[in-house]
Amino acid sequence: MHRQIEPLAVTPKDAFAAIGVGITKGYELINEGKLETFKIGRATRITTASLKAYVAERLAEQRVAA
Repeated sequence: MHRQIEPLAVTPKDAFAAIGVGITKGYELINEGKLETFKIGRATRITTASLKAYVAERLAEQRVAA
């Protein structure tokens, strides 16, 4: 039985797809500091923790606005 390990970081393409935004909006979120990134050589990775935090923040904002 193989156990699936949840990734700690993903590529920008995968991160943007996971939260349903395009490339332009995704990089805006990075530049605004809403998504955490780091480099492995030249490759950029986005932490899954920051993706989850962004979604949680958006949900909280919608609950307050409702």
